[in-house]
Amino acid sequence: MSTRIVSTESPEKAASTVPFHRKISYSLTDTAGNLLYCVISSYLLYFYTDVFGLSIGIAGTLLFITRFIDAIDAPIWGILIDRTKSKYGQSRPYFLWLAIPFAVFMVLTFTTPNWSESGKIAYAAITYIIAGILYTGISTPITSILPNLSTNSNERVVLNSFRMVGGNVGFFIATTFTLPLVAFFGQGNDQKGFSLTLVLFGIMAIIMFFIAFADLRENAAVKTKSVPIAKSFTAIKRNWPWMLVVAANLCYWIGLNIRSATLIFYLQYNLDSKDLVPLINGLTSLQLISMVLIPFFARKLSKNAIMIIGLILAALGQVVILMGSTDLTLIIIGWIIGALGSGFACSMPFAMLSDTVDYGEWKNGIRASGFLTSIGSAFCIKAGSGIGGLLPAWIMGSTGYIAGKVQTPTALSGIQFSFIWLPFIVFLIGIIPMFFYKKFEKNEASIQQDLIARRS
Repeated sequence: MSTRIVSTESPEKAASTVPFHRKISYSLTDTAGNLLYCVISSYLLYFYTDVFGLSIGIAGTLLFITRFIDAIDAPIWGILIDRTKSKYGQSRPYFLWLAIPFAVFMVLTFTTPNWSESGKIAYAAITYIIAGILYTGISTPITSILPNLSTNSNERVVLNSFRMVGGNVGFFIATTFTLPLVAFFGQGNDQKGFSLTLVLFGIMAIIMFFIAFADLRENAAVKTKSVPIAKSFTAIKRNWPWMLVVAANLCYWIGLNIRSATLIFYLQYNLDSKDLVPLINGLTSLQLISMVLIPFFARKLSKNAIMIIGLILAALGQVVILMGSTDLTLIIIGWIIGALGSGFACSMPFAMLSDTVDYGEWKNGIRASGFLTSIGSAFCIKAGSGIGGLLPAWIMGSTGYIAGKVQTPTALSGIQFSFIWLPFIVFLIGIIPMFFYKKFEKNEASIQQDLIARRS
């Protein structure tokens, strides 16, 4: 196995503007991925405890262990993509190859067999791990294809904004309509409802991945030659901007998954307002405003500044929710502020990762777009999901949470701390790496000029 050392292609061609219809097609990849994955981040902990029938402790531990095992495959997928040579390109064929298997195992993950508890645990672990592996396999190309769509940094920001808008559409559908569809399909049987809802989402995702595969072109891909697999890690050596982006992105996804996973518990048990889950989750789509504005902000602000603003807003939203306590109006306002922050904080790492691929090539002579972006995106998302599921489950379990029962004051405090304070703390920690990223970002233009000269 190996990664890629850069040769060349015409810089004029590589830097050309990507047609609008292909920007739309690129956005569909994240719509499809989020349509399925966001059901996991928002509802899997609840599904395992209140529908599937596992205790909160077992569910949280299961989420963490399976995510930890699953996260190991991120660099492997990256290396596979870096080695891929096909008439369809380097990253694009994975949308065709993995769309159906990914959808099938997502359905199985939300299907409840009539087995013993130990059998259910084994079933949940196997289906969740395989679904996660396939998610990495199909989500890594979404990020790794970006440097190959254009080498122009500004064009990448625009492309990434299209992707984030598309991902936000998928997130909105998944988080807003999952519970109503579960009720519609299940008619009181949530096990049946979840399974059939995922069937519907799976069919939609397959269609979108196929459209993206048919339309996208990797016109900016560089010609490469293979080197031993150990050279893959050379792309990380001294790549400080990449390390900083990974650290900040991991913090963001941990905080986001904690907030998403505990929302339903907070509304159901602390506020007795479970019916508001679809509405408040739907308000997350307002992060679309931030995503659309990113290209305009990027003309005036650095990428790291936009990322910091996003994390500050995400943390501020948690403070407003705390101030609201049981005031639903303030809670909704806080959620909206956090959503606007998430629009910035979710989007920027994907654009910055493409720049760190260039930096790694400039610094080490190795262009490992698949390897670097797989760790910087898929690994962070999945590790964030695992840690973001374990921490609140551990806290809620230690404070006495029991699924479907009237919770004690201590258990309610555990739910509140998990929903409000944990994300607040993690978001603030994520700001720290971005203060150090600024000095690297100032050199991006000169690095691009050096790379163009080398390739010529």
